[in-house]
Amino acid sequence: MWTPLYISILQNFGIATRQAVTDGLISNTLLAGICTFVINNMRYYLPKREKYLYVLIMSGALSAIWLVAVKLILKTIFKGDQIYLPYLHHTATLRYAMAFLLISCNILLGLLWYTQKEQQEENERKADMEKMAREAELNKLRQQLQPHFLFNSLNSISALTGQQPEKARHMIQQLSDFLRGTLRNEGQQWVSLEEDLQYLQLYLDIEKVRFGYRLQSKIDCDESILKMKLPPMLLQPLVENAIKFGLYDTIGEVEILINAKENNGMLEVSVQNPYDESTAMPMKGTGFGLASVKRRLFLLFGRPDLLEIKKSEQLFVVIVKIPASSTQHA
Repeated sequence: MWTPLYISILQNFGIATRQAVTDGLISNTLLAGICTFVINNMRYYLPKREKYLYVLIMSGALSAIWLVAVKLILKTIFKGDQIYLPYLHHTATLRYAMAFLLISCNILLGLLWYTQKEQQEENERKADMEKMAREAELNKLRQQLQPHFLFNSLNSISALTGQQPEKARHMIQQLSDFLRGTLRNEGQQWVSLEEDLQYLQLYLDIEKVRFGYRLQSKIDCDESILKMKLPPMLLQPLVENAIKFGLYDTIGEVEILINAKENNGMLEVSVQNPYDESTAMPMKGTGFGLASVKRRLFLLFGRPDLLEIKKSEQLFVVIVKIPASSTQHA
């Protein structure tokens, strides 16, 4: 588009068609080659500092090289032309200014394009690194929960082996099923509420072997929400915390109540246990389990308000909320 305009301008200055076409094709072909060279060069080198100085120096140098090359070629082609050659000489400054302007614009556009592209790639790398860091932390949090439960279970199995070998074998089978399910879910980001409650029931069955009649549990869940999604093994730390606060300092029977419902499009799960504030005071905070759940929820959803704790003189209730974006039915 620029070449026909350039040729038309030369003709308006009284240059013959042959000279104007030759001048336009040679001048603009060389100019296009220089611009292409600049763009390709920016793929391998992009100035980080003094960008405007780089534009001025490169534009000035390349415009001078372009002007010298154009004049040499055109003088050779039109040697002896008494009309065209004086015109070529007198328009050297104008030609240089035109080339400087076009090359400068080309370099500036190239800098803008490659800078944005580089920034986009940098943002993608940062996003990937942050995602990997979040996943690594999530995996670490999940893995830290297992050893404590595993040690307690193995100690219980050891105690049962001599006195009640049949019950010990049954507990080993339950523990095997529980750990198998845990490994199967290791690579999954979401599981259905139904599946998570099944593993939670396995966990409770194992714990009931340890505590006997003292541990009672009840799961209240509407069938309509069983297909809703949540992070795997999210509820186990809540129940483990309920057992710790509810049974460790008592000798009587304790009931853990688990309730799941849909509330304003969110999956809401509450775990309730009896609570005696006077005996629970020596325990440090709310335990690693609740802290890990809160951290997992924050890493997944970026919200600090998805875990709520309610305490009274006799009850300790933990409520977890899973946002609607992840609780879609399968």
